[in-house]
Amino acid sequence: MAQEISQSSATLIEAVGASVQRTSSHRVVIEDVNWQVGAGEYWVVGGRHGSGKSAFLATMAGLQRPGAGVIRHFGRELAGLSEPESIALRKRVGFVFKGGGRMFPDLTVAENVALPLRYHRDWAGGEAIDAIQGLLEATVLTGLADGTAQSLTTGWQQRVGLARALALEPEVLFLDEPVAGLEASHRMWWRDFLEQLSQGAGWARGRKMTLIVATSDYSLWGGARRHFGHLKDGRWDCLGERSEIPEMN
Repeated sequence: MAQEISQSSATLIEAVGASVQRTSSHRVVIEDVNWQVGAGEYWVVGGRHGSGKSAFLATMAGLQRPGAGVIRHFGRELAGLSEPESIALRKRVGFVFKGGGRMFPDLTVAENVALPLRYHRDWAGGEAIDAIQGLLEATVLTGLADGTAQSLTTGWQQRVGLARALALEPEVLFLDEPVAGLEASHRMWWRDFLEQLSQGAGWARGRKMTLIVATSDYSLWGGARRHFGHLKDGRWDCLGERSEIPEMN
């Protein structure tokens, strides 16, 4: 069992001296990341194309191992956890992939969204589908629920990916460039929906969610109580909490 650490219970994600590798080549692209994410914080992680944003998010979310250093979730060091312990922590962290959300193309929208409930809670198909009706309504997917994911445009596929990531009601949600390439109406919907999640949406029983969004364009993500970080030239620069939108350089 990984050794418990002494820290505030409000720190949900922590990196200490962590390096980030590209998934395909294992080449280190970001070095010496020291970072803490507190409960209820809304982080925007910026960087130009090729800066390593996807690898950074995947590493911090525990989807891939760091090349060096330590990643902790909820006070537990991820390295060395048993499989049951790892799964228990994984269910508390959601992840929305970019470019269509990595849907299963032959499943319906409802089946894609309900999949985490079937896999992690061993629910029957009908039971899982019934449980996600409120989530489908909140993400405006009810009318598309019976169609296959492959029949949707990228904008709607991305929204299905969001709903699937929310199915287990995670405490922390990572989003990898969720609005990249989307038309304006979808971009505005994402901005408003994530703001609701951050503040405590009624459909989510008012529970505030911790958010980490990667982007190549800061302009959509300005607002009060935002925390910004930047990736450039293999370095992580924590810009901290600020109301003004930083420049992308």
